[in-house]
Amino acid sequence: MKLVDRIKTWERNLRASYNTDLSTPENRRRAAIYNRWFDHAVLRGVWTNFFEIAPGVFRSNHPTHDRFAAMKAQGIRSVLNLRGAAGAAHYLTEQESCRALGLTLIDRNLYARQAASAEEILSVIEAFRQIEKPFVMHCKSGADRAGFASAIYLMVIEGRPVAEARKMLSPKYVHFKFTKTGILDHILDAYAKRQSLTGIGFEDWVRTEYDPKTLQAEFNARNRWAL
Repeated sequence: MKLVDRIKTWERNLRASYNTDLSTPENRRRAAIYNRWFDHAVLRGVWTNFFEIAPGVFRSNHPTHDRFAAMKAQGIRSVLNLRGAAGAAHYLTEQESCRALGLTLIDRNLYARQAASAEEILSVIEAFRQIEKPFVMHCKSGADRAGFASAIYLMVIEGRPVAEARKMLSPKYVHFKFTKTGILDHILDAYAKRQSLTGIGFEDWVRTEYDPKTLQAEFNARNRWAL
């Protein structure tokens, strides 16, 4: 095994050893280290990427417990987690925080560097229609998945044009389309093209025309050196 591969394996094993449940005091200690350093919560205590995108609708990076408490005090009632409901330390900690604070937690799964399935996107739209406001949606950094979901919210729920909605994916929120996260821009580009020709709404487009495999292949072919 090459040195680089050995280092990567060591790093994965180290990360996994701290990505624990919360069942014991020692596990809690390790999970806190995982959240702070491996999941980068150390950065998110001060840098929040927190913005209101529509009345009672906010986007953010993954909040710490203290930030969840501040949001509760601000009047936020619900949390839409776009990182999925896997049993990782960051999720278990979030679940515990929301339960303790009386925040309703809804879990959905999107990706920063991969085209989501139609079912996953439609599930996010369903959540938008059911969630109680005021609510905050978040991913890890608040840049990519939260930006894509914010664009969807503006188009489907607020009826905003795609040209306006796509501004949710911008350097202002630390999203950079020249990286692999540009797949999200490519999806909106494909929709904008069809919408200009047919007037189709985003939700109907996802239901009837959206092809994530083809869009991903197109993006990969054009962006071989994307980071």
